[in-house]
Amino acid sequence: MKHIFLLFGLFVASLGYAQNNTSDSTRNDAVLLGEVQISTTGNSPKSDLYKAVSITKLEPLELKRGNGLFLDDAINANVPGVFMERRTISAGQQFNIRGYGNGVRGTNGASSNFDGQGAKVYLNGIPVTDAEGITVLDDIDFGSISNVAVTKGPAGTLYGLAIAGVVSLQTQKAEKGKVSIGQDVLVGSYGLSRLTSRVQIGTENSSILVNYGHQQSDGFTPHTASHKDFVNFVGDFHPSNKQTVNTYLGYSNSYDERQGELTIEQYRAFDYSGNPAYIKNNAHSNVISVRAGVGHTYRFTKQISNTTTLFGSGVSNNASSAGGWTDKNPINYGLRSTLDLNFSLGENFGLTGVAGIETQRQDAQTIGYNMVVDSANLSGYNIIGAMRSNQATVTKTTSLFTEWALKMPFDFILTAGVGVSNMDITLRDRFYVAANNKPVTKIPTYYHNAYDNLVSPHVALNKVFSKQVSAYINYSKGYKAPVSSYFFIPTTGQVNTNLKPEIGTQFEIGTKGVLFNDKLNYQIAVFKAEFSDKMTTVAVPLNPPAVGTAYSYITNRGSQDDKGLEVLLKYEAYASENGFIKAIKPFVNLAYSDFKYKGYTFQTLSADKKSVVEADFSGKAVAGVAPLTLNAGVDFMTKIGVYGNVNYLYRDAMPFTSDGVNKVAAYGLLNAKLGFAYQIKQFSFDLYAGATNITGTQYSYKVFVNQLPDAYLPAPNKINYFGGINLKYNF
Repeated sequence: MKHIFLLFGLFVASLGYAQNNTSDSTRNDAVLLGEVQISTTGNSPKSDLYKAVSITKLEPLELKRGNGLFLDDAINANVPGVFMERRTISAGQQFNIRGYGNGVRGTNGASSNFDGQGAKVYLNGIPVTDAEGITVLDDIDFGSISNVAVTKGPAGTLYGLAIAGVVSLQTQKAEKGKVSIGQDVLVGSYGLSRLTSRVQIGTENSSILVNYGHQQSDGFTPHTASHKDFVNFVGDFHPSNKQTVNTYLGYSNSYDERQGELTIEQYRAFDYSGNPAYIKNNAHSNVISVRAGVGHTYRFTKQISNTTTLFGSGVSNNASSAGGWTDKNPINYGLRSTLDLNFSLGENFGLTGVAGIETQRQDAQTIGYNMVVDSANLSGYNIIGAMRSNQATVTKTTSLFTEWALKMPFDFILTAGVGVSNMDITLRDRFYVAANNKPVTKIPTYYHNAYDNLVSPHVALNKVFSKQVSAYINYSKGYKAPVSSYFFIPTTGQVNTNLKPEIGTQFEIGTKGVLFNDKLNYQIAVFKAEFSDKMTTVAVPLNPPAVGTAYSYITNRGSQDDKGLEVLLKYEAYASENGFIKAIKPFVNLAYSDFKYKGYTFQTLSADKKSVVEADFSGKAVAGVAPLTLNAGVDFMTKIGVYGNVNYLYRDAMPFTSDGVNKVAAYGLLNAKLGFAYQIKQFSFDLYAGATNITGTQYSYKVFVNQLPDAYLPAPNKINYFGGINLKYNF
């Protein structure tokens, strides 16, 4: 790894020397402090030179290379260092950013396969991640997303409990001064279909978009059907030169069947019949949600402005699996308010800053049920049986933050900031157990804990060379506080007072550039991240009479040491205004990940539950991360409207148990798309067809980390076809 840092430094120095005598008229007097929070004078690659952070942006070109419905397709092909999985055809999505996956569970190590933790996700500036730090994306209409920005690494300074990074999603918006209606139709293999209807109204001072989408799939294996309905309203209004109002309202009804994980033997034998226990319980995820936000920006002066966003969501979530049925009904609401400041300190100095607050509260009730045979239909699905748990939780998070960037002579920019976050969790056990309702048992029904004063600093230095190349160095810190299921021990009725938040720190150097007359856009980053106080388990065996029940609980032990290299290249190899070929744009990106456990142990119980089995994973590769990923492809466009792309994705062999014994085989996916877009007066259309996994490779949507013997959620191992047409009429 030392050699990588040395070569990287020499590369940056040579670029700076080579560009020393070039000139560029591009001028950027603002500094991006946070992707969601503050924007620069533009989102062009040259404005990214002034951001001392590793951030990857996806625009429609990247998002629509495939069918455009599944965000993981775009993330995995275009964002080095980030891996996105899904549990079903179109639900259960999770991010792994630079080796940080999720929370703690598993039979052979640590990882939560059932919820997304660690990264914060925003939709049009509204937190999708709830107050507890869990992100559910089942109800997000990825087909309506037009821009994505992924910030990699701890981002606690501006975004609170974001130990792994931040993903910002932006929906489509109506074009200014245009009124149109549109209808999109997409069909594909295994009964995939998507119908999208939209109305766009753009005036001088407002824009409104109303979007409805219906999406469904039969699934390619038994019991994996999916159907979804989405309604989105996006409105931007400018009541005066000083004011802007942004609104978002979304409704969704999402239902995805689950077939359960395949065992290693099933997967190797291409037996995709699924897990009988899942199918008998009619395993599924059903999320019905309403999400809304209103943001107001007021510019007091050229130097001072305020943006305040009020947001809220209500969700009805019912899910079943092999273990039973769960109803969860969370309500989240809060605000994010920032004061943005920009001061000139003379001819060669400028100071840009942000100070603000983000606060969110969640009220949730979660009820668990056993499932039993339906006596009226013995051959049918099981039905809900007796209640086994009933918990009401209230979670509150608040983050105060400020960050400042000092612009100095010779295009040096020094950035420094700090955020302070707090989380408060209250849990009330509403499940009555007669055996617990006695003075001698002393098992309470009320639990409370707080994680306060979590300080997240950020420091960075950026240098821009001739407006074409930049190099930066930064340090950042973030936290992940325990979720409600970790902070108490239900068997003993104790609050787990010794449990601490995980800490993430990252040191990164990087360079970005726009070279060869703006034809080559590159990003290179080398980083070292450490996630300490990792959450793991302590097992307590049977030991009558002191303890009558064997159990386990969460504690902190050990760390994760991640070293990596990420490279992203985009090149305009050919461009012509008059020729038949309008543009040819190849791209390539790769990530090398050397991620290891350090001082990390995990405890389980023996088969008879009378003794503890402790595994030490120190020095082992982090499970769920491929050491090498490589993506390459080419986009092309013609003068007559024919366009297309070919791309190839490679993932190295990946351990999926922390002991390194079990690995997913390396695989590669070849995908292609061809289309024809044309406009006749006020009418435009886009006709396209494509194929994924052209070579018929076996791979998985998701591999359950540290879960044996069943671990695989397979993707289609045969070529997948899709095609469609997008129609639009401009009034």
